Amino acid sequence: METTKPVMNIEKIQEILPHRYPFLLIDKVLSVTEGPTPGKREGLRVKAIKNVTYNEPFFPGHFPNRSVMPGVLLVEVIAQAGGLGFFIDDTKAGEIMIASINSAKFRKPVVPGDQLIIDVVVEKERKSMIVLNGTITVDSEKVAEANVMAFVVFKDS
Repeated sequence: METTKPVMNIEKIQEILPHRYPFLLIDKVLSVTEGPTPGKREGLRVKAIKNVTYNEPFFPGHFPNRSVMPGVLLVEVIAQAGGLGFFIDDTKAGEIMIASINSAKFRKPVVPGDQLIIDVVVEKERKSMIVLNGTITVDSEKVAEANVMAFVVFKDS
């Protein structure tokens, strides 16, 4: 059974993620869809948006003559979107910290004016580890993808 949670605005995102400017990289969540087994996080899917503007703090120092979003931040976007889905219904929401990055591919530069559509699936959940599989598209064209393993740190209740 597939259910879709309501869209998350920036205020709800900040309730879940500990990140703040300049490192909060998700602007809006379009949908969070449960996986095939109710109550389990495996298979959970998150679709989110990041609007890339010329005013991003990394552009002046990353290829100053050609503004390109760093690939490592594209991986971070995937991790943050996955974290939003992972902790959406958890009263002990905490943090996820990247442990490894596998199969990362950067297919096209991300530049000011691009709107990133982030699609992340929780592939596995094992105690304090999760595996996220994410893709990022701009104008329906895949610009990046990565498989991210992360540590899960829950807040004390």
